[in-house]
Amino acid sequence: MSALRKLLLPKSKSVVISNSAIFLSRRGIASKLFVGGLSFYTTEKALSEAFSLHGQVIEAKIVTDRVSDRSKGFGFVTYASEDEAEKALQEMNGKPLNGRVVFVDYAKPKTDGGCMPIARGPPEPPVEQ
Repeated sequence: MSALRKLLLPKSKSVVISNSAIFLSRRGIASKLFVGGLSFYTTEKALSEAFSLHGQVIEAKIVTDRVSDRSKGFGFVTYASEDEAEKALQEMNGKPLNGRVVFVDYAKPKTDGGCMPIARGPPEPPVEQ
């Protein structure tokens, strides 16, 4: 860690970088929650208001279908700290929101969606020799 700081910092000792600043991306994933089972009528504002009772909400996002622009029934809530996210997970998991019981879990990192093979019909029969 000290070698990394030496590379990133000038010789001045007045500048200090904390470990949390270096690993900011890890912290961002840990404070983001997945919310499933949402009503199709739940708005991002309503989602943010419901989860803001348990901490400072940075962002509330509902995933929508590209074609119909209708909610897919799940979303994500980002908190300012991991402690607030943990509290919200414990308090909101299994609780009703807009008439539906929601399921809350930590969000998982995005995976590359381009790995799905394209189906091109049945496989060709083996060649006999």
